[in-house]
Amino acid sequence: MDMVFSPEQSDFRTAIRKFLEAKSPESEVRRLMETAEGYDPDVWAQMSQQLGLQALTIPEAHGGAGFGFVELLIVLEEMGRALLCAPYLSTAVLATQTLLLAGDAGAASRHLPGIAAGEVLATLAVTERDGQWEPGSVHTTARPQDQRWLLDGEKHFVLDGIIADLILVAARTSAGISIFGVDGAAAGLTRTPMTTMDQTRKQAVLTFDAVPAELIGGDGDGWETLTRVLDVAAAALAAEQVGGAQKCLELCVDHAKTRTQFGRPIGSFQAIKHKCADIFVGVEAARSAAYHACWTAAENPGELPVAARIAKSYCSEAYNHAAAEGLHIHGGIGFTWEHVSHLYFKRAKSSEVLFGAPWQHRELLAEQLGM
Repeated sequence: MDMVFSPEQSDFRTAIRKFLEAKSPESEVRRLMETAEGYDPDVWAQMSQQLGLQALTIPEAHGGAGFGFVELLIVLEEMGRALLCAPYLSTAVLATQTLLLAGDAGAASRHLPGIAAGEVLATLAVTERDGQWEPGSVHTTARPQDQRWLLDGEKHFVLDGIIADLILVAARTSAGISIFGVDGAAAGLTRTPMTTMDQTRKQAVLTFDAVPAELIGGDGDGWETLTRVLDVAAAALAAEQVGGAQKCLELCVDHAKTRTQFGRPIGSFQAIKHKCADIFVGVEAARSAAYHACWTAAENPGELPVAARIAKSYCSEAYNHAAAEGLHIHGGIGFTWEHVSHLYFKRAKSSEVLFGAPWQHRELLAEQLGM
C-alpha cells in the first residue's frame, strides 16, 4: 500500500480547503442549519462548475471526471473538517455508487450525467423505522402494474430526502429486495423533515403510497448491490470523520495555547497535555484506518468489506473521543450553544450510528473473519 499523495493530489486538497474555508465558515454552517433545505444552491453550483466535485468518481462516459476513491477521500476529509452543509454524501457517494454498482447501464446513462453536472440531487433510502441497514428490516414493497412498478411503505433517516430530485429506494418484491428509482416529485410521495440532534445533516421520513418507480438493476439483486454500497459508504464516512476529528484536535491545541489559568497557558498542565496527546494518537490511527479503506476501495475492492468495517468502527470512536475531550478542554464555554465545539460533537454522534454503529461493524467483521 502506497498512500503518499502526489503533488497534484496535494494541490487538489489545498484548493478544496481554501474553497471550504471561504464557503463554509462557522457562521454559514449555523445559517444553513436553520433552513429547511440545509444547503446553499449557489455553493453547490460552484462545487460543480469550479471544482467538479459532484462528477469526481463518475466515469467520463457519463459526464464525470473519472477519478477514484483517493480523490474522494481528500474531498470528504476536508468537508468533514469544515462541517460542510451540503447533500454531497447522499448524492455523490450513496446515489452515485448505487447507480454504478447496480450494473444497470441504462439507469446509469439516464441519471449520472445530471448528477455529474450538479443539476440533480439524489439520495438512497434503505432504513425504516428501526434504522437498521439489514435485509430483514426492509418492509417497503414494490408491485408491478401496467409496465411499471408501484411502491408502498415508509423510509426513515433518509439523508437529504426533502430536497432530492432522485430517490433510490430499497423495496421488497416477490423475487427479493430490489432497487427502484423514484422522482422526487412523484405522485403519492410524502416527504417529512425529521428533527435530529445534528442539524448540519438533514434527514427525512419518506412515505410511499402507490408511488410509480423504475427498477434499477435486476429484480431481487438489490441487497447484493446495497451491501457493496454500504462498504463504500462506510469508508467514505470514515474519511469525513477523520476530517472532523482533526479539526477538534486543532481547536483543542489552539485553546490550550491561548487560555491561561494561574498565570500559565493551560496547555502547560499535565492533564491537558495528556488529553491532547490521546486525541492526537486517536486521530492518527483513525486516519490510517480511513486511508487504508479508501485505498482498498480504489485498488483492491475484494478486501473492502474488512477494511470498511475496521475504518467505520474505529473512526467513529476516535471522532467521538476527540469531540468529547474537546468539550472538556474548552471548559464551560465548550458546552454553550455559541461555541463551535458542540457542532462537531453532534456531528460526531450522528455519524457514529450512520450506516451502522461501531459494535455492529465489529460484529459483521467477526462474521466475515469467521470468528
